[in-house]
Amino acid sequence: MAQRIGVVGLGTMGAGIVQVCLEAGLTVIGLDGSVEARDRGVAHVRRGLERRVTKGQLSESDCAEALGRLRLAEDIAELSAVDLVIEAIAELPDAKHSLFRDLVRVTSATTILATNTSAISVTGIAEASGRPSHVVGLHFFNPAPVMPLVEVVRTRLVDEAVYRAALDFAGALGKEAVPCPDTPGFIVNRVLVPMLNDAVRTLAETGVDPADLDRALKAGAGWPMGPLALIDLIGVDVQVHASEAIASGLDNPAYAPHPLLRRMLEEGRLGRKSGRGFHEYPTT
Repeated sequence: MAQRIGVVGLGTMGAGIVQVCLEAGLTVIGLDGSVEARDRGVAHVRRGLERRVTKGQLSESDCAEALGRLRLAEDIAELSAVDLVIEAIAELPDAKHSLFRDLVRVTSATTILATNTSAISVTGIAEASGRPSHVVGLHFFNPAPVMPLVEVVRTRLVDEAVYRAALDFAGALGKEAVPCPDTPGFIVNRVLVPMLNDAVRTLAETGVDPADLDRALKAGAGWPMGPLALIDLIGVDVQVHASEAIASGLDNPAYAPHPLLRRMLEEGRLGRKSGRGFHEYPTT
């Protein structure tokens, strides 16, 4: 199993992946574009580990030891000696393609390069990288330390041994590693994203209170979290981008995001990350 992991992008998703890797005993090098972003990422990881301590799931000494295995990088060249890189940057194809070309330039020919994209074509990223045999999808779900699933996405270009190593890696993290074809939305989002869009459509067409809609789905359909609260958690921006990617990939406008979601994105009402989405959240 890979022992030295690089994580590029230390937002909520990337920081959660860092925490998962640290708890598995791995050494992690985290990279983001600014000192502020790196500091926020470390603070997020620290809070996550300290919550484990508070809950009695991790000792204080193990927490300190885990944080001691996290190093921050200022330049992509510092990832040259890692065994596996997980990309968790913004859901923008051009940005991911450029990053993977840079990763191929600085890493070993045997390094596994993984994208955490939720909807963008992994095959497209692999082809753009210049080393498609070593590119896979490792789609963690938010929050990564809590959610058990990792969709391990296979392209037609990946080396079988590389793909098997990626499956083994996800399993060794204690996750449910599910093999997945590189299809728009993969498995979960292919089903979930249109369901969430239908919830937004129902809200817009009926004028029901968002809290009541969420309560109804929890009580009547067994959802652990209401669909609007779930969009707030994953981010309105992520929901919009995932919907657009699936609609484009399947050439089916039925998957496109509802206009209300686009308006919320334009207004900066992104959910928990901005303090306001369908519901309001404390910003501190």
